[in-house]
Amino acid sequence: MFSEASSEKPARIGAVVPARAGAGLKPEHVAEILESRADIGFFEVHAENYMGAGGPPHRQLEAIRLNYPLSLHGVGLSIGGEQPLDRDHLNRLAELNRRYEPGLFSEHLAWSTHDTAYFNDLLPVPYDEAALNRVCDHIDEVQETVGRRMLLENPSSYVAFEQSTMSELDFLKETVRRTGCGLLLDINNVHVSCTNHQRSAEDYLAAFPVSEVGEIHLGGHAPDTDDAGRPLLIDAHDREVDAAVWRLYEHVVQCHGPLPTLIEWDNDVPAWPVLLAEAEAAERILSRTAVPGIRRVG
Repeated sequence: MFSEASSEKPARIGAVVPARAGAGLKPEHVAEILESRADIGFFEVHAENYMGAGGPPHRQLEAIRLNYPLSLHGVGLSIGGEQPLDRDHLNRLAELNRRYEPGLFSEHLAWSTHDTAYFNDLLPVPYDEAALNRVCDHIDEVQETVGRRMLLENPSSYVAFEQSTMSELDFLKETVRRTGCGLLLDINNVHVSCTNHQRSAEDYLAAFPVSEVGEIHLGGHAPDTDDAGRPLLIDAHDREVDAAVWRLYEHVVQCHGPLPTLIEWDNDVPAWPVLLAEAEAAERILSRTAVPGIRRVG
């Protein structure tokens, strides 16, 4: 295993993330993954868990990176926030990209800071011109600092802003046009949002610019009801992928070909074989819908 005191690093496998299924890397799974040499396409890590200079998190991640491609997923930049981006945070994010050479790099269309407060939730933005300009300026700054293309993830939502003047899809498409960023398509978020707003997830996905998608996310959600007794879904990441989300995912892959697909399970994390089984279910869908020559955004 590579030690930070070593003068030479062992050779890593290639950085490119294949059009296979992957899983979010959890520290409690690392030893079993390495011992079993798990047959999985890639691992995704939350950038904020690795912003220290060294220690056990980096030793674990370097051991994984020797054997698997990585996707680096940020959750704390507050791309949609009204404040300027935190330059220290952004510089640490750029250093992580240089250090681990992830095949994919992504962030959320959300905000999570206000003044000196940092929130645990990824909060929605209104879809208007002011928010669009702000988000595009922030993405430009991120891509210039990090030196690579960023993927922007569609959010899950529970309320709609009265001041919105465009749809979420139009907002995402215009952001891509102005900044040149790519997209991360979270199909669970689509199902959650469309259920909560009583819209068609199928129609949303039919209009989604999948040609700009570099990665897909799948995860579990918690069912609830609102004050009127209507279905309300919470993007919980604490259970298996729902059958409705699997159906939407299979349709997307049938229409557009395989793309790197992550299983997100961040709360009530199960034993590694349970998480691996979810990734294997996605892998089976990818395998039977493989289309030679389909492009992939990196």
